[in-house]
Amino acid sequence: MTTNSNTQLPKGSKGSVPLTKALAQNEHAKTLVADAARELSSVNEVLKQELAEKDPLPAVENAIEKSEGVEGKVQEVADKLAIVNRALEGEVRDRVMLDRQFAAVTEQGEAARYAAFHDPLTGLPNRALFSDRLEHALAQALRHGWNLALMFVDLDKFKKINDLHGHDAGDRVLQTIADRLKQITRADDTVSRHGGDEFLYLLMETPDEKVVSAIAEKILDAIQMPCEVSVGENSLRLCVSASIGISMFPKNGTTAEALINSADAAMYVAKRSKVRYGFAM
Repeated sequence: MTTNSNTQLPKGSKGSVPLTKALAQNEHAKTLVADAARELSSVNEVLKQELAEKDPLPAVENAIEKSEGVEGKVQEVADKLAIVNRALEGEVRDRVMLDRQFAAVTEQGEAARYAAFHDPLTGLPNRALFSDRLEHALAQALRHGWNLALMFVDLDKFKKINDLHGHDAGDRVLQTIADRLKQITRADDTVSRHGGDEFLYLLMETPDEKVVSAIAEKILDAIQMPCEVSVGENSLRLCVSASIGISMFPKNGTTAEALINSADAAMYVAKRSKVRYGFAM
């Protein structure tokens, strides 16, 4: 599960695209006007050479003067367009730089938000995010009359892996298990790293304990699969099992604290009884 981002781009943050288009259109217009100025100049030169060889009529001389005036105005427009284009080029450079800076700031903000609500080792939701989702789920369950299940998952004898193979190996195992749990988590459910080798699992809209039991079995089977991990130059094949305690809303509590405590207690009973999982009484 991932957090939702409501970040919005500021007005005009994508303005470099229309600016670039305007610059291209302006550059094209400048080229056309400059070409027209050159053609007018060429035509005027030919006309003046022709008239130099004979006595021109006053109307023809007047037309040539007007044509030369138009040539000057066209050239003036071309010069002004060149100035505008240089200014637009500067605007585009500035806007592109602003867009890149904004993208960098946005990325940093998203990274900070992600770090605030996810476990740095496994990438799973941390306690803060899980607590928020659990409170929201409880409000929804009360409103709609839903049943919820909360699982407290504890890895068995995980300390031995750290003691025998080192904490790097233990971290790789935790990451492997976290990835498996993410893959089998239903879209509306949430799995979280509670701390150390403990995980919390929130199941939404669970109809009965039979369904919850099937999900618990699936989780335990995924955890028990051998973990192929690499630590330095060593490749290890490590196995770990788990115990699960399960509390049900509203049977075992109507608050987040009550459900977590009930699931925690049920997990210890299951561990002592050497059974894979157990429900809170």
